Amino acid sequence: MSTPQPIPRRSSPRRLQQASLLEAPSLLMGRLRGFSSHRSLTWLACVPIALAGLGVFNLAAHAAELPELTPAFLANNGFILFCAALVIFMNAGFAMVESGLCRQKNAVNILAKNLIVFALAATAYWFIGYKIMYNAAWVIPGWLKFGGLFFDPTVTPEMVTEGKLVPSVDFLFQLAFAGTAATIVSGLVAERIKFGEFIIFSLILCGILYPISGSWQWNVGEGWLNKLGFIDFAGSTVVHSFGAWAGLIGAMLLGPRIGKFVDGKPQAIPGHNLAIATLGCLILWLGWYGFNPGSMLALNEQVPYIAVTTTLGGAGGGISATLFSQFTGGKPDLSMTINGILAGLVGVTAGCDGFSMPAAWVIGFIAGILVVYSVALVDKLGIDDPVGAWSVHGTCGIWGTLAVGLFNLDKGLFTGHGFTQLGYQIVGAVAIGLFSIITSWIAWTVIGKIFGGIRVTEQEELEGLDIGEHGMEAYPDFVSASN
Repeated sequence: MSTPQPIPRRSSPRRLQQASLLEAPSLLMGRLRGFSSHRSLTWLACVPIALAGLGVFNLAAHAAELPELTPAFLANNGFILFCAALVIFMNAGFAMVESGLCRQKNAVNILAKNLIVFALAATAYWFIGYKIMYNAAWVIPGWLKFGGLFFDPTVTPEMVTEGKLVPSVDFLFQLAFAGTAATIVSGLVAERIKFGEFIIFSLILCGILYPISGSWQWNVGEGWLNKLGFIDFAGSTVVHSFGAWAGLIGAMLLGPRIGKFVDGKPQAIPGHNLAIATLGCLILWLGWYGFNPGSMLALNEQVPYIAVTTTLGGAGGGISATLFSQFTGGKPDLSMTINGILAGLVGVTAGCDGFSMPAAWVIGFIAGILVVYSVALVDKLGIDDPVGAWSVHGTCGIWGTLAVGLFNLDKGLFTGHGFTQLGYQIVGAVAIGLFSIITSWIAWTVIGKIFGGIRVTEQEELEGLDIGEHGMEAYPDFVSASN
């Protein structure tokens, strides 16, 4: 019997202690499991930013001598803090609507995107976005602000005596809107985008792009659109159509999902859980009571009125979308009812403080009709929008913005005040739309060039992004062959 030969051993890697200063970082990363891909290194690149915020640039609240807190101060700040929480909770609604209207093999990916996008928004908007959008000097008056990094949370005696919002509350509320714009993008690019590349785009959108165009309107008396006379009370254009345009460009660059179009004809790809999608719609409707009434930025007599016009817009949209889906498809379509409600809510957002109650319902009703036809038009154009995000936030965001020029009680065409306001509304919708289109196209293109494209491989798409991007399944005990 032959003597067993010793099993050859791999040469041991060079010890970290023996490595040179240049070799040490790569050797250390190689020994840490999970840091071998470019995606992991992308995440790692965020660490210096976080450390800078926590260390060198950390801003602590300055202890100032404050007068006794007034009822107005407490009421206004408490109300806006509550509204901020409602808007932040809308992320749950977006996650449920989007995942429910898409296939189960991509559920984890969609949930992960909607969850992480708010963390990304909070970081980017805190790091730089808020100081581009507010509380900073104009670099180009009316067009571009920049005030450095982070914001000063100091509470002054004037804020207390005059019942103003403290910087931290204002930041949280504005952050919630930035996160909403990024979440809209997720729906348009669902089921075929790389997770890491989506993250990078979200950081750019929340930290730079959205704050720039938002500053044009929401710096009262300073932004060029605001000085022009453009009205967008709670963001039909500033938030909703801006995010929709950014997502639409991403969807066009990505191309349609495999199987969406056969011989040029659109094919239905049903969602896997309409119960979750319906719950998501109701959560979003609830969140809108923070989105619209909170945009008053104070607790006053107009808040209940805005809540009612918001409700009527959503109601009108849900009714009309249900009816028109019945007329066009022969039966009422639940997914259209969901999108109709959301379309109506988007439609009244721009002018909910200045619409009569009947006008709010009519605007929502028209939005519900538009969303049904917009979904069909997007399909005919060969663009794949898995959840109808463009139709809800883009088409109806534009409609809601124009509706201010038609129905506003003090400036609308239909209320006897001429075409002037409608002209301002067209300028604002076009300006922010063009800015979103151009900058998003640049951002998506550059990201794709750097990382070798923004779309997953054909195999990953067929297998499902849950496995390809995350290595897990949303329903491991109920996996079907077709998903």
